[in-house]
Amino acid sequence: MLETTIAGSLPKPGWLAETEKLWPTWRQEGEALAAAKRDATILALKLQEDAGIDIVTDGEMSRQHFVHGFLENLDGIDFAKKVRMGIRDNRYEADCPSVTGPLKRRGSVHATEARLARAHTSRALKFTLPGPMTIVDTVANAHYRDRIEMAMAFADLLNEEARELAAIGIDVIQFDEPAFNVYMAEAAGWGIEALHRAIDGVSCKTAVHICYGYGIKANIDWKSGLGAEWRQYEKVFPALAASRIDQVSLECINSRVPAELMALLAGKDVLVGAIDVATDHVETPDEVAATIDGALKYVPAERLYPCTNCGMAPLSTELAYKKLTALSAGAALVRGRA
Repeated sequence: MLETTIAGSLPKPGWLAETEKLWPTWRQEGEALAAAKRDATILALKLQEDAGIDIVTDGEMSRQHFVHGFLENLDGIDFAKKVRMGIRDNRYEADCPSVTGPLKRRGSVHATEARLARAHTSRALKFTLPGPMTIVDTVANAHYRDRIEMAMAFADLLNEEARELAAIGIDVIQFDEPAFNVYMAEAAGWGIEALHRAIDGVSCKTAVHICYGYGIKANIDWKSGLGAEWRQYEKVFPALAASRIDQVSLECINSRVPAELMALLAGKDVLVGAIDVATDHVETPDEVAATIDGALKYVPAERLYPCTNCGMAPLSTELAYKKLTALSAGAALVRGRA
């Protein structure tokens, strides 16, 4: 009951990459970089275990960015043909690679790090992949008829990858879809259709992570204009409750999301964000427990998983693991009262 987990990413150590950056530059090259990625992955698993996290991840140590880490091993994408474009409904601009031909995997994208992580932990293991809608919001389209056709092409490749990850022994495959909080009508339609295509035939649990973004300035500024209540989830949760996705990960602590919206996810596991990744404040166990207690009014304990609001890649390593320790301690407080 109340097994803890994280949204996915963790800070990279300074000997692997630049620290406290969302898109860090690698410190190594060639085999030295491959070895550093392996070491960082094993360390991330150990530190999560030491912090008391029940369902761990590889920390995304082998990826510079949660979307582009998958795209880098695909044919049909030209990283030299960059287009400056607004993403997340023009919340911020980025230089995005272009899809210039039919999409195809060159081979397994993440099998190496998945096997490594599986070999070095006996705990339940989650692996994250970018969701189709979020991918198409992060690339320029110079080949497909429209965003929907391109999303389905990406979904097919994600499905190939997810089936392989499940066969390796991954327990939960999570698709990160921050775009679901931006394009709500589309998310409830073709966004979920693309997710269904991505999870077709996948033998392990599946999850979708929907948040209000990393704790970077563009996202913080956007949140400040969302009003007294953030009800974006209200528009997509009913469709997710009717979907074939097993778990939904959401942002909660220090947000203005009405807790009662979680009731719209009846029948699903809910990963409730009880750690704020946009502040340097380390939550106390009591603060974490209060968030969990609020969620328990709407989600059965056996379906509730205390989690982080979003990925922790831009934080310092010391801060991230203090927060993870608080997450575990807060969950233990609530379990102790059960």
